[in-house]
Amino acid sequence: MAAAHSGAEDSARGPSLPPNRAKATNTAHPKTYHRRRSTKRDQHGLLTWDGRARWLNQTAGEVGARASGSGFPGKPSPWCHKPNGAGLCHPPDEPVVMGGGHRLQACGWCRVRCRNTLLKGLTRSRGGISAEVIVVSSFTELHSRAKEAKGKIVVYNQPFVSYGETVQYRAFGASEAAKVGAVASLIRSITPFSIYSPHTGWQDYQKDVPKIPTACITIEDAEMFARMASRGEKIVVQLKMGAVNHPDADSFNTVAEIVGSKYPEQVVIVSGHLDSWDVGQGAMDDGGGAFISWEALSLIKDLGLQPKRTVRLVLWTGEEQGGVGAGQYYERHKGDISNMDLVMESDIGTFMPTGMQFSGSNEARAIMTEIMQLLKPINITNLYDNAEGTDIRYWMQAGVPGASLIDDIEKYFWFHHSQGDTMTVQNPIWMNLCAAVWTVVSYVVADMEEMLPR
Repeated sequence: MAAAHSGAEDSARGPSLPPNRAKATNTAHPKTYHRRRSTKRDQHGLLTWDGRARWLNQTAGEVGARASGSGFPGKPSPWCHKPNGAGLCHPPDEPVVMGGGHRLQACGWCRVRCRNTLLKGLTRSRGGISAEVIVVSSFTELHSRAKEAKGKIVVYNQPFVSYGETVQYRAFGASEAAKVGAVASLIRSITPFSIYSPHTGWQDYQKDVPKIPTACITIEDAEMFARMASRGEKIVVQLKMGAVNHPDADSFNTVAEIVGSKYPEQVVIVSGHLDSWDVGQGAMDDGGGAFISWEALSLIKDLGLQPKRTVRLVLWTGEEQGGVGAGQYYERHKGDISNMDLVMESDIGTFMPTGMQFSGSNEARAIMTEIMQLLKPINITNLYDNAEGTDIRYWMQAGVPGASLIDDIEKYFWFHHSQGDTMTVQNPIWMNLCAAVWTVVSYVVADMEEMLPR
């Protein structure tokens, strides 16, 4: 996930969205999930962990990190194109031109304690840098101490408030530090919890501002620097980082679909992104979202159903760079806006689901509210305001109804953009429930006689 996510405001049209996405209260005891880890597909066709979920382990667990422009996903996804392929129709994968980068060695050490500092370099430091450190907790403090910051390395030890608010330090911290004459910046990782693991992510340089080296450091190291500074200790850090940008390269959005029986030109999109950062395995961000989108089509096909409209799977590339693949897809297909019924994206984890976010007209919202009631047997019926998604925002801005999955993300940012994003994070029962929500909503909308009103 690249875009900032924030809670929806209270609305008369739908329930309010709690800061932690409504922590679920109706789940079974956690041990139950582990005992049922090897369940089989039941009589109702519900996917199980030992079935098609193996492709997620192959994609995330075996292939690992899938940075755009790095060679993966530079080719169409093989698990979507096997001969058995879940019996889906495969239009040609759509090419995407991607800029790429590669993170080389990045290290830093504090001379006061002869201690190595674990970090994730976002940029390059030519020849290395050795400078004194100044620690600040906000942009306001940085600007108030601008004279002190000149010629130093700025360490941001900002508190985690929310991802949407706190990510501003990673995104713009280097440029803000450069404006006051700093030679580099180190940013406390954008996470509420850490076991000495730095988190990476996108970073932006402002025009006409010096491009100084910047990196993310662990919470533990940021707080160590803050404690040392509060004692009046002089902190000198040696910083050596390497990152290179590659020329534009070819990549792909992966596409599969079930063609509609009556209105094949009208489309419901289910989607997640296949690319990830170059740390961890990308199993959570966004292997889970890609998986439940693929599974929605597979379940519909397994059940022998063919909706009136086409249900199309799109696995985006370049989401982590701001939705590059989705933007190029939109430009290629925006002439079909009138036939785009609903765009759905899952990119905030596949933990215990609580409902959906929706953006659309009041009439469409009333229909979606009724559809969500079909999920009463699994107690996932909430419909919240304001669908979110880096990859579907282009369509929603053009007036197409949009929907995104809501789940319990209390621990999502513990693993987000870090080495901790592995298959171990995924819970098979929760993923099955997410897939059920995704399948029911996409199928029912696609099978209605009329498109959702705008």
